[in-house]
Amino acid sequence: MYEKLEIDFAGRKLSLETGRLAKQAHGSVLATYGDTVVLATAVSQYEARPNMDFLPLTVDYVEKTFAAGKIPGGFFKREGRASEKEILTSRLIDRAMRPLFPKGYDRETQIITTVLSADRDNDPDMLSLIAASAALLVSDIPHKGPVASVRMGRVEGKIVVNPTHTELEGSDVSLVVAASPESIMMLEGGAQIVDEEVILEALFAAHEAMQPIFAMQEELQRRAGKPKREFAVKERDEALLKAVEKSIGDGIEKALATKGKKERAAAVYAVSDKVVAELAEKFPDRTKEIVDACDYLVRTRVRMAILDDDKRIDDRKSTDIRQVSAEVQVLPRTHGSAVFTRGETQALATVTLGTSSDEQKIDALLGERFKKFLLHYNFPPFSTGEVKFLRAPSRREIGHGALAERALSPILPDEADFPYTIRVVSDVLESNGSSSMATVCGGSLALMDAGVPTKFPVAGIAMGLVKEGDKVRVLTDILGDEDHLGDMDFKVAGTKAGVTAIQMDNKAGGVSKDIMRQALHQARDARLHILGVMEKALPAPRKDVSSYAPRIVTLHIKPDKIREVIGPGGKVIRGLVEQTGCKIDIEDDGTVLIASADGTAMEKAISMIQAITAEPEVGKIYDGVVRKIVEFGAFVEIMPGTDGLLHISQISNERIRRVEDVLHEGDEIKVKVLDVDRSGKIRLSMREAEQEPNKGN
Repeated sequence: MYEKLEIDFAGRKLSLETGRLAKQAHGSVLATYGDTVVLATAVSQYEARPNMDFLPLTVDYVEKTFAAGKIPGGFFKREGRASEKEILTSRLIDRAMRPLFPKGYDRETQIITTVLSADRDNDPDMLSLIAASAALLVSDIPHKGPVASVRMGRVEGKIVVNPTHTELEGSDVSLVVAASPESIMMLEGGAQIVDEEVILEALFAAHEAMQPIFAMQEELQRRAGKPKREFAVKERDEALLKAVEKSIGDGIEKALATKGKKERAAAVYAVSDKVVAELAEKFPDRTKEIVDACDYLVRTRVRMAILDDDKRIDDRKSTDIRQVSAEVQVLPRTHGSAVFTRGETQALATVTLGTSSDEQKIDALLGERFKKFLLHYNFPPFSTGEVKFLRAPSRREIGHGALAERALSPILPDEADFPYTIRVVSDVLESNGSSSMATVCGGSLALMDAGVPTKFPVAGIAMGLVKEGDKVRVLTDILGDEDHLGDMDFKVAGTKAGVTAIQMDNKAGGVSKDIMRQALHQARDARLHILGVMEKALPAPRKDVSSYAPRIVTLHIKPDKIREVIGPGGKVIRGLVEQTGCKIDIEDDGTVLIASADGTAMEKAISMIQAITAEPEVGKIYDGVVRKIVEFGAFVEIMPGTDGLLHISQISNERIRRVEDVLHEGDEIKVKVLDVDRSGKIRLSMREAEQEPNKGN
């Protein structure tokens, strides 16, 4: 059944239509906003795979280059491996949708959103999330939607819903917010060091703005939605649960009190194995149900201890932070390095400084751009004591790296003041809760250790939530188990003055404004504590870059001189590089970047470029070479590629009949510049230069 709905939203037309494209998918919706068009499809198998005890959900966001009128680069000229933008948007959709599938739903499910048309004003990510929600809503797949999404900005102090790309360039906030009608489900974004109250204002303005999108999707479901397939959530066997609870006794409390992540997990597994063995005869062939019951009791007891007694797994109170330490200059030959440790989470961050030729070229739908700041996050298996094959970075690694990069970007120096390409690499050496925030702390210290003149240090912390009815605890510095057993993962990074990056995933039924405010202010207190520890390790950026890093000197030449420095076919600049060993980059505006770790070589390169691009000064004496003799004088080269006319009357104080009587081609002489006319012609004097012998160049 074909249906199409339209509304005006934030100054542009938003439409959702179904029943025209991809009709064999279980649900499909074409969403249009401005001239950006996205097709979302949802398909879910009717039969579960054997022994499936989780939701096998796959979300893929795909950008077709034809959407922007472009042909893909590369040998094959077709779309291939997912870009970082596609991976990050896939994660956004997944994180917003996954919590709203019914608990226990175990059918293999796939959501694909495909960008079919892209304008330069409206980012497809927000529209893709809305389209995915609508596709699930009109399908027969069980899901507790709708979900809506908006991007929030703040331009000249005013909160803006779905700012255009032009508006975002002048915005100090950029947040993607996804929500259900009852609650904010997911948050991802960054800010230019803004107060927590600004973030709160943006979040709840977003939720209010989404209400027409919820109504639109619900109307589409009423008109074209399929009946939801029957799915019965398996009820818990109360007799088995009571038997497990009796068998466990106080064993779980003792196991949970074990110090250390690995030791605690081993102790809990031992209790579970003991219960399985004791109940094997009474409940034959039900080992998995017994283990699930043990997990349920662990979850319940951990949560109730937090809510009732403010006692966490590792005996901390809700606002306590684990022990924090920081070291810098830990590696001798890197340009900058730091190790940041918080409890059982540890990150090694390194910084490498490069030149403009090291920039990353990004060919996106919205146009080509270059990145001078790169942050790469790695999560090797040994960090959790596991054995796995090393593969390309996972979606999680891409996402954590992007979050940390967003957190550090606002404190970097302006390119004009520090013309380096900067790469930060974070290798997680241990992990038990929020390695992305450890990356932020370690990355900030490593930048300072590398001599990058950052504006402020940045720290990050992960907050959690346990909520049962009216009982609420906001947790500071959550463990991995608290992330798994809790209701929210809320990461906040920033300086002493304000927030630079934020990310939230919500599994609770609803998070009020007061809870969000408490989490933000609790995170600020933790951030200030961590910044104090970091300040003891390194209070300010080092005054100079590492001796192993290239020094970069910036020169500015006239754009019309660029071709002279490059030379025909690049001959001149190649010669400069070969003679000096320096790396030389020239930009279109005449900016010349010279990079070298050898100061003498750099000075030589500077002198050679200045000689090529220098312009003659009236009154200055130059060492010249006679290049051509003519009847009325001689042409003398005073600088590479620059000749002037030495008239016969300016050769000597005495009268001469023929130029050849005094000068010959190839003679080295001193000449003074008398005049440079508007056309660039230069008049020289040899006789006046001889009267000022000490003023040569």
